[in-house]
Amino acid sequence: MTTINTETTESKPSGWSEFWSKEDWWAVWLGLSIVVIAYAFYLGGSSIGWIAVSPGKWSTLSQLGTQLSKNGIKYVALLAAFLVLFTIVTSFVGQKAKAFIPAFIFIFVISFVIYIIGSWDQANKYNLEPPLLALGVGLILSNVVGLPRWLDAGFRVEFYIKLGIVLLGATLPFTLIIWAGPVAILQASIVSIVTFATIFFVARKLGLDHRLAAVLGAGGAVCGVSASIAVAGAVRAKKEHPPIAISLVVFYAIILIFTLPFVCRLLNLPTGVAGAWIGTSEFADAAGLAAAQSYGGLAGSHIVAGTADQAIAAYTLIKVIGRDVWIGIWSLALALISVTYWERNETKSKVQVGQIWWRFPKFVIGFLIASILTSLIVHSNTLGEYNKIVKPSLILPITALRTWAFTFSFLSIGLTTRFRDLASAGIKPFAAFTAGVVVNVALGYVLSILVFGHYWASIVTH
Repeated sequence: MTTINTETTESKPSGWSEFWSKEDWWAVWLGLSIVVIAYAFYLGGSSIGWIAVSPGKWSTLSQLGTQLSKNGIKYVALLAAFLVLFTIVTSFVGQKAKAFIPAFIFIFVISFVIYIIGSWDQANKYNLEPPLLALGVGLILSNVVGLPRWLDAGFRVEFYIKLGIVLLGATLPFTLIIWAGPVAILQASIVSIVTFATIFFVARKLGLDHRLAAVLGAGGAVCGVSASIAVAGAVRAKKEHPPIAISLVVFYAIILIFTLPFVCRLLNLPTGVAGAWIGTSEFADAAGLAAAQSYGGLAGSHIVAGTADQAIAAYTLIKVIGRDVWIGIWSLALALISVTYWERNETKSKVQVGQIWWRFPKFVIGFLIASILTSLIVHSNTLGEYNKIVKPSLILPITALRTWAFTFSFLSIGLTTRFRDLASAGIKPFAAFTAGVVVNVALGYVLSILVFGHYWASIVTH
C-alpha cells in the first residue's frame, strides 16, 4: 500500500503564504509556466520539443543507439531543468535539497530506462506503456529488491501527478469537447455518475466511512490515481484512504488491459466500438490506451473491421476527454458536500463554508486554466489544422512532459507500495470497488455497442 500523505485535519487559511508553501499551487505555477513558454515558442514558429524530449520508436538496438547519441545532451538538459525546478518547489514546501537531488536523479534514470522500453515498437504488443511499466518496476523494486530509505525523498507522488494533471489540461482544450460531439460527452457523463454512485452507495451499505467511499467512487468513475488523490484532499480523507483506492484501481486496470481486448476480439467488434468500450470501462489512462492500441493493431492485419486510429480516437474521446474532465467536477461537488453536510453532522456545529475553497485541490484549477488557455490558442483552427499544425508543435511537447511527470508518479507509487499492507484494508473496499467494476463494464457494453454502436463504428479520425 502506498504511503501517500493526505491531510486529514482541518487546515486554516494561512494568507498569501498558501501560494508558495503548498505543492498544489506549485503544480499550478509550474504547469502553467510550461504552457505559456510552449505557446511563446509556438508563436515564434518553434517548439519546446528541443528540451521536452522523449524516446522515439525503435526496433533495433542500433536504432536506439543512434537516437541516444543524437539526443543525449537533450536528456541531460531535461534532467537539469527538472532538478532545478523541482528542487525549488520542494525547498519551498519544506524539504532539504541535498536529500531530494540524489533521490530524484535515481527516479529520472529509472524513468528514462522505462521510457526507452515503452518506445520499443513491440511495446504495445506486451502492454509496456511507460506509466504502467513504471508501476510494475516500482512494485518489484519495493517488494522484492528493497531500497535504502534515503531514496524516499524523491518519491513525491502527489506533486508529480498534480503537475501531470495540470499539463493534461493543456492537452485537452475545451474545443476538443466540441469536436468530440454530444455522444462522447453524454456517454462519458453517464458512466462517471453511475459508476461513482454504485461504488459510493455499496461502500456505505458495507459500513465504510463516507470519505473512503468518495475516494473509491472517484477512483472508479474518472481517472483512478489522479481522481483518488484529488478527491481525498477535497473531503479531508484519512491518509490510508488514497492508497486503498489506488491499489484497487491498479489491480483492475491491469486485469482489464488483457481481458477487454480479448473479449472484444471474441465479439469481433469494430475498432471504434472496442475503443469506446475500453474508454468507458478502464480506470487508468495508460492502461486503457495500451488496451485500445493493442486491439487497434488487429485492424492492420484485417482481423477486425475499422482502423487502428479509430480505436485510439474513440478511447480518447471517452476516457481522456469525456471522463477525465470530471476530476474537477467531483472534487468541487464533494468538497461542498463534505463541508456543508458530512462534517456538520459529525461535529454538530457550523462548519465554515470557506473551507470549501481551502481544501479544493488547487491543481484542478490549473487543469482548467491550462485547458482554457489551449482552447483560446486553437479556437480558430479546424480539427484537421489542429492535428497537422498545433498538435506537433505545441501539444506533443507538453504531452511528452506530462508523460514524464506521470511516469515519475507511477514509479514512486510502485516504490512506496507494500503488498503486505494491502490486506489490512479488508474485504469491504474490494467488494465496493468490484461492484463498480461490474456496473462499469456492463454499462460500457450497453452504451458502446447496443446504444451508440453505429456512431462509434463510423467515427471519423481526421
